[in-house]
Formats: sequence, C-alpha cells, structure tokens
Amino acid sequence: MRAPKKSILPWIGFSLLLILVDQISKLWVQSRLDLGAVVEITPFFNLVYVLNPGAAFSFLADQAGWQKHFLSAVAVIASIVILFMMRSSSHRKFAMFCLACILGGAIGNLIDRVAHGAVIDFLDFYVGNYHWPAFNVADIAITMGAVGLIIDELFFNKEHKAAKPAKSE
Repeated sequence: MRAPKKSILPWIGFSLLLILVDQISKLWVQSRLDLGAVVEITPFFNLVYVLNPGAAFSFLADQAGWQKHFLSAVAVIASIVILFMMRSSSHRKFAMFCLACILGGAIGNLIDRVAHGAVIDFLDFYVGNYHWPAFNVADIAITMGAVGLIIDELFFNKEHKAAKPAKSE
C-alpha cells in the first residue's frame, strides 16, 4: 500500500531557491570577473569565468552549436519527467530532495543556455596540473541529486524492495 500523496509545492519552492542561488552566483561572477579570468583562492581552488557550450565536463563543447538546442531540449524534457516523478514520489522525502536538486540544477543551466548560448562555470578545483572541469552551483545540485537517487533506490526505497520476487532456495 502506498503512502498518501503530499504536495510537491514545497519541493518546487526548494528547486526555485536552488535556481536563485545558482543565478545569483553566476551574476556575481559575471560582475566581478572578465570572461576567461582566473583568480587563485587556495593552492587547489580558483574562481574562473568560463562559458561552457557543452554538457557536463565540457562534453560536446567542441561541436558547431547544435548542442545548445539539443541540451536545452534535454533539460526541458528532463524537467517535465522530474515533475511527474515528484508527483508519484511525494511521500518519499529523500527522493523528493534529490529530484528537487536535479530540477533546480537543470533549470539553472537551461536559463544560461537560453540567455548566453552556454553555461557559466566558475568553480575550478585542481591538483598539480590536473584541473577538474569547471562547474557551477547548478552542476553541484544535479550531481548531488543524481547520486542521492541512486542511494535512495539501493538502500531506502522500500516499495522497490517489496516488489522484488523472493529468492527460492
């Protein structure tokens, strides 16, 4: 038996908060740094201002421009799917937190693609000469949400475990 459905509005509000924090952080970087600038903060972290026309880890960044429309469409479709998932998972708090993180991150980066044709990245971590690809608050939210959903499915989703057939000996 399923738990009663709860409102998804608080989780939509959390997604909106993530979008706001993401966009404010990107506006701050734009107002303080020139495109391509690097500001050393610690021996392993820089603030940078780069435009990433690709997806995570600059995947597809070297393409001719079609990826902007493709990745924007993926973000819109993913957001719609996430909203449906939220409606069916409203009784599962951790799953809702994860879905809200992914939704907020996807929309935050979508706003950049529409406004700038690329995503604004500014967090640059490195060890020696190896630099992790620059990222932003939206990317952190998406990653946290995706990892959290995997953890939720593996360890916390009782409905999923109850649906598994029992092993016979």
